[in-house]
Amino acid sequence: MNQPKPQTSAQDLKAWLHDGGEIALLDAREEWTFGKRHLLLASCVPLSRMELMVDDLVPRRDTRIVWCDDGEGLAETAAQRMAVLGYSNVSVLAGGVKGWEAAGYRIYSGVHVPSKAFAEVVEHEAGTPYVTAEQIKEFIDTNANVVIYDSRSYEEYNNNSIPTAISVPGAELVYRFTDLTPSEDTLVIVNCGGRTRSIIGAQSLINAGFKNKIVSMKDGTMAWHLAGYDVVNGATRRPPDVSEKGRQAAFEGAARVRQLCDVQEIDFATLEQWRGEAATKTTYVIDVRTPEEYEAGHLAGVRSAPGGQLVQETDSHMAVWGARAVIVDDNGVRATMTASWLKQMGWADVAILKMDALGGSGGALVKGRHVPKALGFDAGTVGSISAADLKQALDAGTAVVVDFADSRSYGRGHIPGAWFSTRARLGQALAKLPKGRTLVFTSPDGALAGLATADGIAPEAKVLAGGTEAWVAAGLPLEQGHTHMADEADDVWLSARERGQNREDAMREYLAWEIDLVNQMATDDDHRFQVAVP
Repeated sequence: MNQPKPQTSAQDLKAWLHDGGEIALLDAREEWTFGKRHLLLASCVPLSRMELMVDDLVPRRDTRIVWCDDGEGLAETAAQRMAVLGYSNVSVLAGGVKGWEAAGYRIYSGVHVPSKAFAEVVEHEAGTPYVTAEQIKEFIDTNANVVIYDSRSYEEYNNNSIPTAISVPGAELVYRFTDLTPSEDTLVIVNCGGRTRSIIGAQSLINAGFKNKIVSMKDGTMAWHLAGYDVVNGATRRPPDVSEKGRQAAFEGAARVRQLCDVQEIDFATLEQWRGEAATKTTYVIDVRTPEEYEAGHLAGVRSAPGGQLVQETDSHMAVWGARAVIVDDNGVRATMTASWLKQMGWADVAILKMDALGGSGGALVKGRHVPKALGFDAGTVGSISAADLKQALDAGTAVVVDFADSRSYGRGHIPGAWFSTRARLGQALAKLPKGRTLVFTSPDGALAGLATADGIAPEAKVLAGGTEAWVAAGLPLEQGHTHMADEADDVWLSARERGQNREDAMREYLAWEIDLVNQMATDDDHRFQVAVP
């Protein structure tokens, strides 16, 4: 029988957040619920996916960990499961979010709040200049000497962007600036969907010392949409390869930022020494090049988080406050820019590692994407079914599929007839399914489906070998839309653009929320921001 985990008071948690030691504050609720109200420095680690997330987020097993929820009882279950997985210093926030609030401490809404609040503080303290959607429209209409760089991921840019914009994800801006920008007289505008990456991107170029006038786009593509201008869907503009001249200019810009923010560079031997200290110190090692570069070859044991996304969603990649971080790229430019922002955000112990400088000392490179460890799960303990056999069973009407992909991914494409459920509420979802059929679980790569089977709620269920990815690889069709929902889709925080009805009101509400974060940071002592102004 599981024993209740120790309770940590709001006052003790407050003290721990300020004592200089490592601490991970984890919230066990689904992302939509988490986004409604949570603690500033909490990382969202839903109970449904915990075993797939915690090894990356909290690699050291005796890290001080506090779980919380808002009275749902999920935190206690998560803490007990984590203890079974070998974590030894786990407690639960007494009273959860309500207890924190009752103690007089602030509650926040939204997701990735530390990163978004940080950008607002950067704009306020560094005076990052901006232009409006209306000004940009006039520039475009008059063929002014301007360029627009979209600093989001390519996928976001491709989904919705501003006319003439080029996709230059955040950490790529300094690296590719010289080859992209026509002349020193060109006005450079950095935009994103809202505000965060526009501000950070523009200030990155300013900090690097480029001579152009550089501005952010106030309120991003949301402002463009709200002004009534046409948003582009399907844009494909990308930067050219970096020339030797561009590379040299990027080195010079990164050197200025390295001096501004005192960014340390280490060698592979130092990294190995730090890795050897894993029992006493958490060290995140993150490759901030593009996903394509990472998959083509990266150092073993290093995760991928393209630099702009890492700064935008730090809480999704680094949950242990007070940890050390090593930021990796090929030649130091993108690593330096990313490390400079992490240091200003409050990650004091940050260094960069350049793969080009390793020679043969870094060992052979590993290809492919990062696959998170599914802690506590042995794939050999569950029965499986091939994509071909599942297709045959579905055609015969003898099988029913439950898909544990997140609801956004499920809507984009799932096995025809598959039902959506979160793992944490599988028991309730099963009651809505057709009876008398073979139960088959799937998820993108099958790992989460395997964990759901191992939970024992439906021990007779089979797992689709290789998950939905194997189904697609077999050339089998997908169905789109939220067609068979056996559970509430509260697992994903939807952006204003994704919310359908009242989209414009949602955009206005979001932008007002984001802008107000700077005022909240002025009276909240939990954040660790220290903006470096050139």
